[in-house]
Amino acid sequence: MTTDTPARLLQLLSLLQTPREWPGGELADRLGVSRRTVRRDVDRLRELGYPVQATRGTDGGYRLVAGKAMPPLVLDDEEAVAIAVGLRAGAGHAIEGVDEAAVRALAKLEQVLPSRLRHRVSTLQAATTPLALGDGPSIAPETLTVMASTVAGHERLRFAYRDKDGSASRRLTEPHRLVSTGRRWYLVAYDVDRADWRTFRVDRVSEPFATGVRFAPRELPTGSAAEYLRQSIHRRQETYAFEVRFAAPAEQVSARLPGWLGVPEDDGRGGCVLRGTTGDPMEWLAVRLAMAGVEFAVRGPDGLVERVRQLGDRLTRAASAGPEGAEGP
Repeated sequence: MTTDTPARLLQLLSLLQTPREWPGGELADRLGVSRRTVRRDVDRLRELGYPVQATRGTDGGYRLVAGKAMPPLVLDDEEAVAIAVGLRAGAGHAIEGVDEAAVRALAKLEQVLPSRLRHRVSTLQAATTPLALGDGPSIAPETLTVMASTVAGHERLRFAYRDKDGSASRRLTEPHRLVSTGRRWYLVAYDVDRADWRTFRVDRVSEPFATGVRFAPRELPTGSAAEYLRQSIHRRQETYAFEVRFAAPAEQVSARLPGWLGVPEDDGRGGCVLRGTTGDPMEWLAVRLAMAGVEFAVRGPDGLVERVRQLGDRLTRAASAGPEGAEGP
């Protein structure tokens, strides 16, 4: 029997947040109290703003219904661990649709998890191997949560960074926003030592450390972090425009290609056309287009047409080589 009233109320609230109707007798058994105590506890929850609905009957059922302003969510140990592991798995890979909001949720959850539950989350995470669906590199969830916390708290962030050419440096930043492109995570931040805005690929960050020093947020040169990142990437890369026609509807093609390549448009002839701009190697783009599993024709540029032709020739030779060709030509 739970004699601590606050603890019992939290336990009752956790049960009621399961989307079902609870008979009063079952709640009384779960809590180790009388049905009368259950009724009093339900009244206390209502006074606190939780919309608990009661139904008449021989057993008297209770259900938590949606309110205009739902008070804070209460999770039991197993639910908290399950949510944390799920958020970690999604955050570790820059999967399209898992954006900054999910990382903020993970940062908030891990901040309030008791040490015993954090240990359970880490143990379960270490014992599982996710099947990565994205094309980008994986990232330690701890790195993202530290960054998200400093973004939310306007706290200076220090970390080690490895540039594209492999050179290492230490950076002191005022983090502004985390941005997911669907393939990678980027940090948009003001670099204190260089006195300028910078973008950092999060998979190249190590040893992130929240300094505890607060700062007044600065105004970005562009309207949003996503737009600043887009301009920054285009400045650093040699980009090219491409156009491809697929012999399938746009809805089918868009489901098989990553969103960052662009949005295909139906051409009115049963197919669709994809137009976009990218700085990715043409060899990679040729492979990614072929992975859509749909007949397609590249309309430009000429370099991409040639890469697709070379890829087709290579795959044709590989398919016709037979078992004897497995060791090489």
